[in-house]
Amino acid sequence: MNWEDEGYLLSKRKFRENANIINVFTNTFGKVSGIVYGGNSRKIRNYLQISNKIFIFYTSKNENKIGYFKTELVEPISPKYFNDKKRSAALMSLTSLLNVLLPESQPYKNIYNSLEKLLQNFYQDQWIILFVYWELSLIKELGFDTNISQYNSESYDDNKLVTIDIDNSKYQIPSFLIKNVIPTTINNHLIKKSLIFTRSIMLNKFFLPNNLNLPKSRVLLENYFN
Repeated sequence: MNWEDEGYLLSKRKFRENANIINVFTNTFGKVSGIVYGGNSRKIRNYLQISNKIFIFYTSKNENKIGYFKTELVEPISPKYFNDKKRSAALMSLTSLLNVLLPESQPYKNIYNSLEKLLQNFYQDQWIILFVYWELSLIKELGFDTNISQYNSESYDDNKLVTIDIDNSKYQIPSFLIKNVIPTTINNHLIKKSLIFTRSIMLNKFFLPNNLNLPKSRVLLENYFN
């Protein structure tokens, strides 16, 4: 079985002396794993960084065994934000979430497209709000609709905290999430409330029921907005 595609590097681990096993989220084939020989060489190691967009050529002689990747760099994402601890934590968080929550070899076109859109706009001042909306879209694509729009009211100020009920659990969330808008100004308290909400939903609907651990990078990201 041979194919080629582009995708984002989700994880990597050393395999033997000069190889890596990597997970990549691709446009056509979803999350896939493969062995990269020479992955510890300086040339390849420099671009096999988490969240970077890479081109992969996949080969496998047996569908029941892990295949092999030949890789090329398409777009460096991670290096752009080396000196930005918040954005770096967000990149580690989103790649870890996808790596844990996505099943192997199942395409998720909507999630892939929303990820691309997020990363294309990661430079914007309100990037963290885009990140929260991305998490909400991820939650919906994985099978749970928060349906927060039902609480919308024209009387709400964008930065008002609103108490909502989801499956008999109470959450306080900023009204801009309910109205599906990006506020012109926002403080860390409201950002933290937004991140707590999406984290709580993911924890209760996906992680705890499946005995999965929430990525530490996601907790770290949230703590940056204390």
